[in-house]
Amino acid sequence: MEQKPETEFVDFGYEKIPADEKNDRVATVFSTISTRYDVMNDLMSLGLHRVFKRMVIEMSSTRAGDRVLDLAGGTGDLSALFAPVVGSTGQVVLADINAPMMEVGRDQLLNKGLTEVAFCQANAEFLPFAEASFNCISMGFGLRNVTHKEVALREMCRVLKPGGRLLVLEFSKPQNKLLEAGYSGFQALWPAFGKLITGDASPYSYLVESIRMHPGQQALKQMIEDAGFETVQYHNLLNGIVSIHRATKAQN
Repeated sequence: MEQKPETEFVDFGYEKIPADEKNDRVATVFSTISTRYDVMNDLMSLGLHRVFKRMVIEMSSTRAGDRVLDLAGGTGDLSALFAPVVGSTGQVVLADINAPMMEVGRDQLLNKGLTEVAFCQANAEFLPFAEASFNCISMGFGLRNVTHKEVALREMCRVLKPGGRLLVLEFSKPQNKLLEAGYSGFQALWPAFGKLITGDASPYSYLVESIRMHPGQQALKQMIEDAGFETVQYHNLLNGIVSIHRATKAQN
């Protein structure tokens, strides 16, 4: 009798669930909050996420004519910043696994007159692009929701051109214990804020848990190196509450 393979379990916040269920569970979370996602981002970061995203653009070394993949691009904040930089000779592709989030992003970009951004519904673990397709890949607050982060990072390396840059903006681990305790207390308020603004606290309970379960700076740096990147560095923001990991694909 053929033996069935063992079920792989992964983190969904603090909960362990079968790996093949995570994408659907994450999709439900973000579909629920898609129309209020930006409002809650401003509230949870006190508006600083917009500053962090501008820092990503500056650190990306993107220039006119480049092709940029904004992975887990959601409501389009990073795409809106990249588009004027690459100009009419370049291209920005906003890719996200969640259709409702992309719909919000498309509407917001069109309202800003940014009609040149292309959209692609895609799983970060199975990118539908040829090798060496992009000069730069950004991922803003999305990696922690990916089922197999190491697979997604290898895919990012595959579709980057030699010398291409990867920028991962993500919640991380505060380096000061006092700050960590204070930030943890602030996070504890997010589900209540979410309930007030969106009518549902559960997505924000998951968001808090996913942040706390995400690998710290050094662990993520190692994961990026293991995926084939070089010159991997991270830059702590707000003492490590958020960090930007920057890496390049080898030239040969």
